[in-house]
Amino acid sequence: MAVQHPLELANGCYDDDGHSLRTGTLWSCVAHIITAVIGSGVLSLAWSTAQLGWIAGPVSLLCFAIVTYISAFLLSDCYRSPDPITGTRNYSYMHAVRVNLGSLTPALYLCKTQTWFCGLLQYVSMYGTAIAYVITTSTSMRAIQRSNCYHREGHKASCEYGDTIYMLLFGAVQILMSQIPDFHNMEWLSVIAAIMSFTYSFIGFGLGVAQVIENGTIKGSIAGVSAATTASKLWLAFEALGDIAFAYPYSIILLEIQDTLKSPPPENKTMKKASMISIFITTFFYLCCGCFGYAAFGNDTPGNLLTGFGFFEPYWLIDLANACIVLHLVGGYQIYSQPVFAFVEGWSSRKFPSSGFVNNFHSFKLPLIPPLHINLFRLCFRTVYVASTTVIAMAFPYFNQVLGVLGALNFWPLAIYFPVEMYFVQKKIGAWTRKWIVLRTFSFVCLLITIAGLLGSIEGLVSAKLG
Repeated sequence: MAVQHPLELANGCYDDDGHSLRTGTLWSCVAHIITAVIGSGVLSLAWSTAQLGWIAGPVSLLCFAIVTYISAFLLSDCYRSPDPITGTRNYSYMHAVRVNLGSLTPALYLCKTQTWFCGLLQYVSMYGTAIAYVITTSTSMRAIQRSNCYHREGHKASCEYGDTIYMLLFGAVQILMSQIPDFHNMEWLSVIAAIMSFTYSFIGFGLGVAQVIENGTIKGSIAGVSAATTASKLWLAFEALGDIAFAYPYSIILLEIQDTLKSPPPENKTMKKASMISIFITTFFYLCCGCFGYAAFGNDTPGNLLTGFGFFEPYWLIDLANACIVLHLVGGYQIYSQPVFAFVEGWSSRKFPSSGFVNNFHSFKLPLIPPLHINLFRLCFRTVYVASTTVIAMAFPYFNQVLGVLGALNFWPLAIYFPVEMYFVQKKIGAWTRKWIVLRTFSFVCLLITIAGLLGSIEGLVSAKLG
């Protein structure tokens, strides 16, 4: 939770439990989810479909959509405990794990270990996603420059530019944006980001359709892109699964989003409805971008649909799409970073209650804008956080491989294992019942997919770095 300011408490900006006043609705929830889900992952789906082929590719996209909804359905009931409607609120994923699964581990150290393992995975995944967004944004900014160069000098020109300056520019913007106090003040940013995501997804879809029409044929094959050896083909297929896994689940921030919803109606019902709407919309775009991108380019499908220069013209439309990606990821970066800020700042406030550096706010009045309330710890920590993600992105600027590692790393533990285990506790499902067996089998299959995706993506990342 972000450090509270006394003026905000006095003005009624917080609930009676000291947490931010919840004003979120179904549509603000949909905006948050779409901003979180339709991110850099959508741009790699044509490449992923190309590695898997015409059957396994679309089927994998649909299967991950179903799995993501099941995960959201299970996890949304964990917002309140012990009852999903009348129970006590759990303000974060880690809080929900501690409350729901603590009863399964009577030993205090086991409960703490499980809770901290969940928290570590969640916040590392959020941090990693921020790094991926720095990479994606710089790639899109560089693509705008390259697109204009190709338009001026021809498609064969060597329009090569570095991406370091763009990463630094994006980092500077995020240092400013990171001073948004918390999730509850981000509705406007999520709405803008969601509109941007629709725009560039439509452009990618439209360009794919236009290219297929121009080609006069649907490219691609049942088996997908061929590789020199069977092992190489398997590694690429596994990496593709990791990329798809990155593109879908939003479980690491689902409860934080749910904590913005006003009640009544019950928060879990609103979240389930918002999840269904959001996943339906994102799956439509994912199938369109993935399938039409593969149909347009076949074995030559680029790793990033809008920056790999399968498309050259109209150059202004390519520029618009990449500009929309940049604007979207400004908001997407904050969606994944705000829970990290809230956790660190809340912990620091509790750990050092008498520290003025951590807890005191300083008000500044500038012309034409409302007074600013600056906290020195918030300013310093968030600046260091943004700077660190920028530096790491500069060291590992490998789009597909980084997405695959991040997707596989958090897919099973955060999107499957913990939601299933908490569901067992909340619904009091006994061992070896039909529902228990079905969900255990579901969890095991997802574990195998995670292992495959993680191994393939790590192999690809190592090969790219050493190569």
